[in-house]
Amino acid sequence: MSRQINELEERSRLAIHNKRCFPLRRTAAVVFIGIIMAVGDPSTYAVSAENAAIRVPDAGVNEERRTVAVVIDDFGNGMNGTAEMMELPIKITAAIMPFMPTTKQDAEEAHKHGHDVIVHMPMEPKKGLKSWLGPGALTTDLSDDEVRKRVEAAIDDVPHAIGMNNHMGSKVTADERMMRIVLGVCKERGLFFLDSRTTYKTVVPKIAAELGVPFVSNDVFLDDVYTVQHISKQISVLRKHLESHESCITIGHVGPPGKFTASVLQQSIPVMQPNVRFVKLTDLISGGLVNDPLILPNS
Repeated sequence: MSRQINELEERSRLAIHNKRCFPLRRTAAVVFIGIIMAVGDPSTYAVSAENAAIRVPDAGVNEERRTVAVVIDDFGNGMNGTAEMMELPIKITAAIMPFMPTTKQDAEEAHKHGHDVIVHMPMEPKKGLKSWLGPGALTTDLSDDEVRKRVEAAIDDVPHAIGMNNHMGSKVTADERMMRIVLGVCKERGLFFLDSRTTYKTVVPKIAAELGVPFVSNDVFLDDVYTVQHISKQISVLRKHLESHESCITIGHVGPPGKFTASVLQQSIPVMQPNVRFVKLTDLISGGLVNDPLILPNS
């Protein structure tokens, strides 16, 4: 499990740096070690109805359609798939990095399309360099005052933000001091929190409950491997989750997998819609459908 999480954080770091304006790292950022990239036009790949269909329990168990919230991370840096994700035939939740070249542009575009906008807050992982995280990141060596200052500044930098989730952050989301400050600011500013669950040691459910902050948790990462085949497989994981749960939160990304993920979603959504209602995170929170905090994604 920990190896899978470390690999996920490394890929997430590389995705953001693919187009970030750090001259010394731009060349290295395009080398994705250990990642199998699909080739060709992603629109040529088909997702089978069998793969996307949802097997709902027998009538009488729960006759209502299952609910899925699609969250797309890493907006804010003009990444691949940005336009395609904005044009998906459903309302999504756009997680936007603060202090990046297209932060405000992407937030305004998402808002114009009726999508939820949340702050994709960069947070320190267990392994890796702090410089990977970019400007305004939260690290465990910061003072309480500095943590608060950075969280407030990030919220102010993302127009229309109504929530927050963690970018990377396996070290920070396991730290009670850090998360008490982060969630305290969220409460003061009226934001909910989405725990991306990059560590099984997360303290988000505990601290959010203590402070009374609305929170939800990720269930399935769609594109932790950057291939159409894997993303399609994760649709099956999502489908399986819905056989025993009323709702599912799934996270995809713009960047290296962006066009592939968007293509799979474009083809899967119409097939799933007879049995699935696609919503924004705010609909889950207002409806009281908060995920089981003990169930980790892809576990």
